[in-house]
Amino acid sequence: MFSIDKWKNGEKWTNWANNVISYPSEMYLPQSIEEVTKIVKHARESGKTIRVTGAAHSFSAVAMPEHIALSLHNMRGLIAVNKEKQEATLWAGTYLYEIGPLLAQYGLALINMGDIQEQTIAGAVSTGTHGTGVTLGSLSSTVTRWGFVDGTGTYREHTRGMDDLSEALHVSLGMLGVLVQVTIRVMPLYSLHYVGTRDTLANGLAIFSEDIRQYRHVEWFYFPGSETIQVKRMNAVAPVYQSDWSKRMETLKLQIVENGAFYAISELCKWRPSLSGAMSKLAAANVVEGEKTGISYEIYPSPRSVKFQESEYAIPLVQFEACMEEIHATLKREIFNVHFPLECRTSAGEAGYLSPTQGQESAFIAFHMYKGLPEEPYFEWVHTMMKKYKGRPHWGKQNHLTAKYVYELYPDIEKFLAIRRQYDPDHVFFTGYLRKLFTL
Repeated sequence: MFSIDKWKNGEKWTNWANNVISYPSEMYLPQSIEEVTKIVKHARESGKTIRVTGAAHSFSAVAMPEHIALSLHNMRGLIAVNKEKQEATLWAGTYLYEIGPLLAQYGLALINMGDIQEQTIAGAVSTGTHGTGVTLGSLSSTVTRWGFVDGTGTYREHTRGMDDLSEALHVSLGMLGVLVQVTIRVMPLYSLHYVGTRDTLANGLAIFSEDIRQYRHVEWFYFPGSETIQVKRMNAVAPVYQSDWSKRMETLKLQIVENGAFYAISELCKWRPSLSGAMSKLAAANVVEGEKTGISYEIYPSPRSVKFQESEYAIPLVQFEACMEEIHATLKREIFNVHFPLECRTSAGEAGYLSPTQGQESAFIAFHMYKGLPEEPYFEWVHTMMKKYKGRPHWGKQNHLTAKYVYELYPDIEKFLAIRRQYDPDHVFFTGYLRKLFTL
């Protein structure tokens, strides 16, 4: 979670996973659009780059500040609600965990969420943060209007349409400007009926195609080397509020079993990596099964206190079965000391020059390694394997992308970069990390 004290004290900047560290020379916490425009103009005149750091939940260096670090922590909250259009306008620094309760006051809710809710809405829509549901897109796909300060220090508003700027803003990685306001599509308040079960990988694959059409949300956790998956299924129902007692018990269960016990297993694996395979099977045998119903923003996210490194790829949905079979065949051999489950989700195809789905229904597969264990051999295998399936990495997760490969994966990259040059002619938002990804 963002710490304003660290900003006040001028400490080093690091992301949540502590694998990206920098020492920005200037740090700002603006409270208005006018302040943001002044900061951008200052950066432009002094030849410095700016990164909006959000909640620092990216595992890649996409949010790493070189010279100027800017946080929108003081630009949060609901600006306006249009119940007739089912739209809400938010300050871009608003954290996802704040949005649910704000919208609920108006009988509204987010259309979809991921399983982590610490990010800012600006960071989430700029990197294509997603939940799960084959009929649903990322948070970026819900945006109908962007308000941003471009690289010249000019505040602009743009309504989504069938135009190049909309396609570029859809997932922009903050390269077009500082996103300060965002208008998103919302829907009437709803609850989710959640059922969590344990199943075999073979059976899960056999019913997968039917499963993802029958339920609004389906999410898997596959335990490396085991035959077991945890399946989470959710459907929308009329609003039902959990009792305070139920919520406390659910939180306690998650903290004790899914975080406390898993932390102990993870520490054991760090002490003796050769136990990883056995610990993965132990975790699989103790999957928490259960059923609950509650307001959507209380059911979607889960607390994540066990730190890890992550790499995630989107592949065409039709290749999911073949990909999982290859993953399983490899991890059964216990070549890698990994016990952290793989997270498997789905997404509708969506527009956007930098969208990992590129208009195709997609499966997202996320690979994790416990913090303190060497992730590079494992992730190197992931990156190599995913090329076979034309996998596009989530921009906020660890990857081995090069400019050459970006050009291969994203056919409209030149259109995106033309828009980038138009709105940031002096490269205020083009850090060294981004130059490596987008400059041949």
